[in-house]
Amino acid sequence: MARHKDINWNLPEGRLNTWELVFCALLMDIRDELKSLNAVFGCVNFLRIQHDLNAIRLNTQRKRKRKRKS
Repeated sequence: MARHKDINWNLPEGRLNTWELVFCALLMDIRDELKSLNAVFGCVNFLRIQHDLNAIRLNTQRKRKRKRKS
């Protein structure tokens, strides 16, 4: 079966011969999108964002005043 990524499927009105082809094409498009998302989420720069945000939060907090012992 030929693969046509990112194409608007023009389906005939009324009854289709097989819905299997439609479902297969839909699943292949979803699979491609998931692969690209996995590549983004596995990127070192993306994974480092949480560490960078924590470092910014710690560097921008106000310093607590120490209580003086009497």
